[in-house]
Amino acid sequence: MSSDFYKKILDNNKKWVENQLAIDAEYFKDLAKGQQPPLLWIGCSDSRVPANEIIGAKPGEVFVHRNIANMVIHSDMNMLSVLDYAVNVLKVKHVIVCGHYGCGGVKAAMGNQSIGLIDNWIRHIKDVYRLHEHYLNTIEDEEERFNKFVEVNAQEQVFDLAKTSIVQNAWRNGQELTLHGWTYGLNSGYVTDLGVNMSSNDELDEVYQLKFSN
Repeated sequence: MSSDFYKKILDNNKKWVENQLAIDAEYFKDLAKGQQPPLLWIGCSDSRVPANEIIGAKPGEVFVHRNIANMVIHSDMNMLSVLDYAVNVLKVKHVIVCGHYGCGGVKAAMGNQSIGLIDNWIRHIKDVYRLHEHYLNTIEDEEERFNKFVEVNAQEQVFDLAKTSIVQNAWRNGQELTLHGWTYGLNSGYVTDLGVNMSSNDELDEVYQLKFSN
């Protein structure tokens, strides 16, 4: 069964190439010349949340970083490297943090079951719950509380993006850059703008505003 699947995905690749070339004979030659995506997408690793497909984007239009529960962690060199390259080299104009309802990482953070190594990652999500514990605990319906936790987690990751020296330095230099927080509905296909759209240091709590020496 697994070998059939492997053969299938190789065949799918050939069909995809043929289809693209039938539309545009120069498609891959043009794509190989470089990338200038206007958007960095920070999303969940969940296989049901494909960045390009959700927003109808073509290859070359979205720079993507994905991890469990779309987290922005200040010590994560992988995420920071992607962010630095996107902002300072590719000069993206938008960064979207997209959470999704039904997120397994967020669900795990609501409980205490040990899963393994991922427990250490889940702890960062638990920290978000603790930050909003009073509000979340007032929601009696567990499913509704789960959905709201997905939303506040995505919002907090936008704030954490704004706290990075990478983003703040870009804003200080007058670079056009806006951060957004979204959630995606697996059962509907629609995204929801969570209303956290930040485009300057002034929108960040003063304690997090970095002072750069000239």
